[in-house]
Amino acid sequence: MQPIFVTGTDTDIGKTFISAIIMTGLQASYWKPIQSGLTCGSDTDWLKSVTCLDYSHFCSEAYLLNDPLSPHAAAFNQNVKIALSSIKLPEYKFRPLIIEGAGGVMVPINRQEYIIDVIKHLNAKVIVVAPNKLGVINHTLLTLMALRSYKLDIMGVILNGQPNQVNFDSIELYGKVKVLAQIEHLAKINKENLKQIFDSKLYNYFLDYLN
Repeated sequence: MQPIFVTGTDTDIGKTFISAIIMTGLQASYWKPIQSGLTCGSDTDWLKSVTCLDYSHFCSEAYLLNDPLSPHAAAFNQNVKIALSSIKLPEYKFRPLIIEGAGGVMVPINRQEYIIDVIKHLNAKVIVVAPNKLGVINHTLLTLMALRSYKLDIMGVILNGQPNQVNFDSIELYGKVKVLAQIEHLAKINKENLKQIFDSKLYNYFLDYLN
């Protein structure tokens, strides 16, 4: 089963939140190959708390970096070199696997390679998460252009935040892509709310992973 890579148009725009929704809906495994910024805890730790899935659903990071910086910079500060060859798909117990990236697709991981190279290396399908605000059309179209230049399989875009039909329609038209859903922020994030969003907004797009 081909893994699903959740990337974004920027950092801190809801990739982990969207990963939590998909993971809960599919009862999937989760893996963040490169985690930087450990002072506030890891994304894996947060997902464990909100999905309430047991530890067998979570795969260990390939790289854990302390500073809240781009992976190449955080690695440099720890005298670590991130090597694409060291990022290998984990065993994920015959479940779907959700992989979360760091920042956007053109975030460097070393002097020569970027997050987009990680996606290609892992042969994953891609979901693009974008914040539903001014500027999202440009940022999403640039991200789609980069992914297509690598001939990657794009499942679609998820807009995170207050619904905006102009953004929705424009991204579908100019990006020639399916916007899977517009998902508003939750006042309370828990497994029940995550499952309800998946069932109401995303279920039909993941039937191949549910069978």
